[in-house]
Amino acid sequence: MKGIVVKSTGSWYKVRIAHGEIVDARVRGKLRTTGIRSTNPVAVGDMVLLSQRSEGDWSIDDLEERKNYIIRKATKLSKQTHIVAANIDLAIALVTLKNPKLKFGFLDRMLITTEAYNIPTLIVFNKIDLLNDVERDYLNELSKAYQNFGYTMLQISVNEYMGIEELKATIHNKTCAISGHSGVGKSSLLNALTGIEVARVTDVSDFNEKGQHTTTFAELYEVNPSTFLIDTPGLKSFGLIDMQKEELKDYFPEMVERSSNCKFHNCLHINEPGCAVKPAYENSELPWFRYENYLHFFDELKDLNAH
Repeated sequence: MKGIVVKSTGSWYKVRIAHGEIVDARVRGKLRTTGIRSTNPVAVGDMVLLSQRSEGDWSIDDLEERKNYIIRKATKLSKQTHIVAANIDLAIALVTLKNPKLKFGFLDRMLITTEAYNIPTLIVFNKIDLLNDVERDYLNELSKAYQNFGYTMLQISVNEYMGIEELKATIHNKTCAISGHSGVGKSSLLNALTGIEVARVTDVSDFNEKGQHTTTFAELYEVNPSTFLIDTPGLKSFGLIDMQKEELKDYFPEMVERSSNCKFHNCLHINEPGCAVKPAYENSELPWFRYENYLHFFDELKDLNAH
C-alpha cells in the first residue's frame, strides 16, 4: 500500500493512506541504513510503500524517489544532515517587517536552499496591518527588489484576513512547505488556511519581539485532498551544510544575471579583477543586504568545507 508521511517523531512515522486514514508505522531495518547520509531515512512528504503485518502493525518497506527535499544541519555528530521535508511543489518563506523585525539572513538563507534544490519559492510578508505609511513604502521597495530577482511576493495579514484567499489560490493542488522565524504568525496562518485549529498559537514577547517555537517536528496538514501544507520547525541552519563555497554564487539570481560580464567565468565576486557584480553593489545598483549575506554565507561555507 502507498502512503505519504505526515509526521516523524523518531522511530515512528504517521502515514496518510487511502481515504485520509492515518496509521503509525516503523521503518524496516534494511531501509534504515541503506545509503543514508542523513539522520533520518524517511521524511515528512515522502511517498512510501507500506505493509501491514498484523492489526495496527504497519511497516515502511520502501521509499519512492524524491523529486526534491530541504535539509538542515543534523544535531548528531555522526551524521551530516537532517532532511526536513521532501517532495515540495512550493516553499513559502513567511516573514514580517516588524513584530518581529525582518531577518534578512533567514530569508536569504532559505532562498539559497530552495534555489539549490530547484524548489519554487513564494515570499509572504505577514502582519501588514501593523505597518504605518513609511513602513509600507519600505516594504513595497523590498518586495520590488526581490521581484526583480525573480521571486513572487505576497503581502498578507492573517489577523485581518487580508490576502488569505489569494494565498489559498496560489497553494491549490500543491504540497507546500512553510518556514518562518518564531513569532511571524506561522501557526495562525496554518489555522487560517486549513480552517481548523491545527497549530498552537503563542504571542510575541514585547521584551525581545520573539515568539515561542511551537513546532518541534515537521508535520503535514491537509487543506483539501489535493493540497497539503508542511509546517517546518524553526530552522537556524538551512542547507548550506551540503554546498561548496564556489557554487554559492549560482544561487543568487541577480549575481548569475550579471556574472556574464565578469572577466573570469569562475569569478567569486569578492575581490577578483574585472568583476561585474561587486561594483553593482558598491554603486547601489543591487541591494546591499544581499551582497553582505553572500559574503557571510561564503565565510560560513569556507569554514564548513575546511572540516
